[in-house]
Amino acid sequence: MLNWEKIMEDRSNVENQHRRNFMIGAGALGIAPLLLSACQKSDDDHAKKPDSTPGSAANLRRRLGPLEVYPIGLGVQWNPGSGQAVNDLYASSTDRASGIALIRRAVDLGVTLFDTAEVYGPFLSEDILGEALQGIRDKVVVSTKFGFDVDPATGERRGSTNSRPDHIRQVVDAQLRRLRTDRIDLLYQHRVDPNVPIEDVAGTMKDLAAQGKVLHYGLSEPGLQTVRRAHAVHPVAAIQNEYSMLWRGPEAQVLPLCEELGIGFVPWSPLGMGFLAGTVSARTGFREGDFRAAVPRFAPDALAKNMALVRLVQGWALRKDVTPAQLALAWLTAAKPWIVPIPGTTNLVHMEQNARAASVTFTAAELGELNKALDAIHIEGERLPPAVMEATAVEAPPKH
Repeated sequence: MLNWEKIMEDRSNVENQHRRNFMIGAGALGIAPLLLSACQKSDDDHAKKPDSTPGSAANLRRRLGPLEVYPIGLGVQWNPGSGQAVNDLYASSTDRASGIALIRRAVDLGVTLFDTAEVYGPFLSEDILGEALQGIRDKVVVSTKFGFDVDPATGERRGSTNSRPDHIRQVVDAQLRRLRTDRIDLLYQHRVDPNVPIEDVAGTMKDLAAQGKVLHYGLSEPGLQTVRRAHAVHPVAAIQNEYSMLWRGPEAQVLPLCEELGIGFVPWSPLGMGFLAGTVSARTGFREGDFRAAVPRFAPDALAKNMALVRLVQGWALRKDVTPAQLALAWLTAAKPWIVPIPGTTNLVHMEQNARAASVTFTAAELGELNKALDAIHIEGERLPPAVMEATAVEAPPKH
């Protein structure tokens, strides 16, 4: 497998040396100052990135249901570590101050959609996001989630789901406090509650919208009929499901349903839990605390077979002069104009690279060729552990 980060580092070192040699010569001729601005412009164009000046990415916008957002969002899914450390699901860490700086840098780059949830932490991710967005809240779209049975005082997870209307209202009031805001732009039911009719949930969303507390709502990993029933009560703004080159299940029924009803689509795990970014090899062993250790498609035998997809992505990334992660994200945004992926990371450089994937495009011929190659690759192993899979595509009970 190609060591992508080493390739990019070597390429950057060579380019920097050429630039230094050229500028030394230019300095001897007395023309170096005239070249500096031109060199900087060339660098920015070559990187295919929006300028970091706030507002410069205004032309890179797309519809997400009733919302208008930057084509790439940011997932904030962090759990407490020791001291000030915060960890993601894949054994990557940062600290609270760095996490806040990462979020604010994303805003500088034009990112407008920030996705989190009550259960991430629990409470920690919402709290960090709320602190990070102080003073810039009106520039962004905040999405969060309810739906698990979490003790509102201690954060203890008390079992399965809880979407009873009184519980939803209690959760929303607590979320508003943690997020330090007067409204949630997009609130998802994290998983369908098999004990609560979706009409009750959608009706609660409608009431919260009338109060101005929740502007729009969505569903995560829902059953198809549940979407239709919810939409009939109060319009669903977005569906959030896993979707990437590694898991293309939504293409069969969910994306057509979104298109039919005018619902936006938000892929979670758009980089296949890091797999598509080129950070996983056939020999990778997942450490304790890494969610992928329990995922069947990352088991040793399956992982070795699935490396064919990594090789395809890396080959196309070299061809397009982008990172593998940028290639994978751009493929998602090219699929439909109302798809907005939300890659999560604790790494500032990776976040910046992901955000700049908004400027990567494909010709129709390229996209057709890439999709044909993807169709020929069989992915081995289920996408989630059995217990987690049981909570997907659930249909809510009927309303009596």
